[in-house]
Amino acid sequence: MATKIFVNLPVKDLQRSVRFFKAMGFGLNPDFTDESTACMAISDDIFAMLLTEAKFKETARRPSANTDAMTGMSMSLSVESRARVNRLVDRALGQGAHEVREPEDHGFMFGRSFSDLDGHVWEIIYMAPDAAKGR
Repeated sequence: MATKIFVNLPVKDLQRSVRFFKAMGFGLNPDFTDESTACMAISDDIFAMLLTEAKFKETARRPSANTDAMTGMSMSLSVESRARVNRLVDRALGQGAHEVREPEDHGFMFGRSFSDLDGHVWEIIYMAPDAAKGR
């Protein structure tokens, strides 16, 4: 089996967050979803596990970051084109996310960032195939 990543994220309103990520184009995996957790499939190997704050507290056993005041972590997703970067970030902004900073264009790499409904930072990037191979 391929290595997979499951990113656990505390959310204030589970159903609202599910609607947000569905609008982003991510699928809901019902096998790992219940009244306190929703598994959003970003790709075949990447999943965002949305947990109610109470459920997150049970599993993390440490306080979660106050994302109104600080960044707990940022996640970077690479996509296949600059156009897809813009589509995903524009969708997020249309659903209530906030752009974190101006787009970054380094020629070989282009990225934009947003904070989702719960303040988690997502960086969506495109990197030219030659750059990804170390040029």
